[in-house]
Amino acid sequence: MQLSKKLLAEFIGTFWLVLGGCGSAVLAARFLDVGIGLVGVALAFGLTVLTMAYAIGHISGCHLNPAVTLGLWAGRRFESKEVVPYIIAQVLGGIAGAATLYVIASGAAGFSLSGGFASNGYDQHSPGGYSMIACLVTEIVMTAMFLIIIMGATDKRAPAGFAPIAIGLGLTLIHLISIPVTNTSVNPARSTGVAIFEGGWAIQQLWLFWVAPVIGGILGGLIYKTFDAEKNK
Repeated sequence: MQLSKKLLAEFIGTFWLVLGGCGSAVLAARFLDVGIGLVGVALAFGLTVLTMAYAIGHISGCHLNPAVTLGLWAGRRFESKEVVPYIIAQVLGGIAGAATLYVIASGAAGFSLSGGFASNGYDQHSPGGYSMIACLVTEIVMTAMFLIIIMGATDKRAPAGFAPIAIGLGLTLIHLISIPVTNTSVNPARSTGVAIFEGGWAIQQLWLFWVAPVIGGILGGLIYKTFDAEKNK
């Protein structure tokens, strides 16, 4: 597959993840008396990955996330030469998704960014008021577990055809656990897209939502690689 086609797939997939996942939080979570709430937002993020995994997994691998790309690279599932192009495509897709969401959301009377625009934060900007250290640990652990789920579900020894379901449900569970802590990132591209439009504190705290997911992704990739090493003995 040509790299340009892979990058376009990653752009579209990350666009959909941010529009679908963050869009559910911004547009639907508190809508009148029929809002979808935390569970609905968590499910929306899982569904974006599940649907894209079936749609573009055979084209680009459906990473949609710099931490996933780096984790797969660390686990020897991805080529070094494609890491940077993938990350650029993912970040641009995340920004495009956030821009589209901003255009839609700002079309409602009384729209304001004061609600955070689904941005990730710590301390006073954590939904539950969690400390920076708590948020850092949460993002590292959740991203590491996400990589283990991804690599395990896509292992040649795993049942064929079910990987997107396991990965989508895994991301749903991660959101159910960590939305109260960080509003759930585990994805620097997702965090960057909405932070650009929120500005201010979201940009200032964005570093954590690059550093922690990248550490977690690489850690998860390295952990799962030990199972591959066992396989090759």
